[in-house]
Amino acid sequence: MWRSLALISVFALPSLQSAVPKKFARLKFAKDGTFQIAILEDLHFGENAWDLWGPEQDVNSVTVINRVLNAESPDLVVLNGDLITGENAFLQNSTVYVDEIVAPLVERGLTWASTYGNHDSQYNLSREAILEREHRWPNSRTQKMVSGREAGVTNYYLPVYGSNDGDYAGAPEMLLWFFDSRGGYYFQELDSSGNQVAQPNWVDTHVVDWFKKTNAEIVKKYRKDIPSLVFVHIPTNASLAAQTEIDINEHREPGINDDYTLAQQGEGWCSDGAYDGSCTYGGQDVPFMKALVETPGILGVFSGHDHGDTWCYKWSGLIPGMDVKGNGLNLCFGQHSGYGGYGSWIRGSRQILVSESKLKEKLLDTWIRLESNETVGAVSLNTTYGEDIYPATLDLLSSCPTCNYTLDS
Repeated sequence: MWRSLALISVFALPSLQSAVPKKFARLKFAKDGTFQIAILEDLHFGENAWDLWGPEQDVNSVTVINRVLNAESPDLVVLNGDLITGENAFLQNSTVYVDEIVAPLVERGLTWASTYGNHDSQYNLSREAILEREHRWPNSRTQKMVSGREAGVTNYYLPVYGSNDGDYAGAPEMLLWFFDSRGGYYFQELDSSGNQVAQPNWVDTHVVDWFKKTNAEIVKKYRKDIPSLVFVHIPTNASLAAQTEIDINEHREPGINDDYTLAQQGEGWCSDGAYDGSCTYGGQDVPFMKALVETPGILGVFSGHDHGDTWCYKWSGLIPGMDVKGNGLNLCFGQHSGYGGYGSWIRGSRQILVSESKLKEKLLDTWIRLESNETVGAVSLNTTYGEDIYPATLDLLSSCPTCNYTLDS
């Protein structure tokens, strides 16, 4: 396996680089006034690389990516966390999996932006190293705009300009915000007892302050609130509260709802910062949730992490047990895209279609493209979402035909 990874690193990189432009222009709505995003999440490359079935999972994950991209024509691909299963990572070669993940994108001349997940930070895997590896490719738009040990890495925003804004002189039509919910363990750190040091699993308050300040500056510059989408790997407590206190209706919020109860930011931590198994949830994501609902223009928050959840929920009003009141913000999960990681739900990718005309009405269209080439869960995230009736999403499964193991074991 070490030999095969080395070959990937040496031979795949130059041949793919030669096929793509050296620099991408700024993101922009197409001439027809649309902008489409494909979300790939929880790919979990590099899992059990020393066994035959580990690499076979990655082969099947690449097949999923190719099938999705063959069926859809996204303007941007979002890699929404857990690119690599870092627990299995070798220090010498772990980031080489980035090359395998992005190869189908590079071959098509597509550009992408990432968030990192809890499995992307482990003792032998560094978020910084993943970012460095991504930046070997001109297609990557992933950035780091907030410094500091507690910030994480993938905190940044990307503007998307209008179809008629040829010189990008005007205000962006849309902003895409990316946040690092962290989690996992700090790279190459051990405590005094020789144990790995856990990294907090929520968006840090310094990042929240950066977001509020930066957004305020943008609003002041352009004298208006700009419609925005948010991408973060681990969902907030609002999603858990919606699931357990309100319930998810299969016809009003179509999607798989098998991770019950779902995992969220702050899970396993105490409010005083202790992480010793004595607490279920410390509430550390409250500042982030408040910032989201207090920022006009944010239309949706898109997360992964919980492989068995694929629904969207309109967060309106106060959910029992919460202090933060929703303002109609859409909270969405994607679809488990990779054959690594837990669960045997059919793989796929959430698509988001934004049009300039509908954006003025704060409306998004979204659906999930499955590896089978079918689409499910097509909904309009409009003012009546949560009241409108849609077909229920079938709870379909898939398996790795060349992997000699049980997927959900």
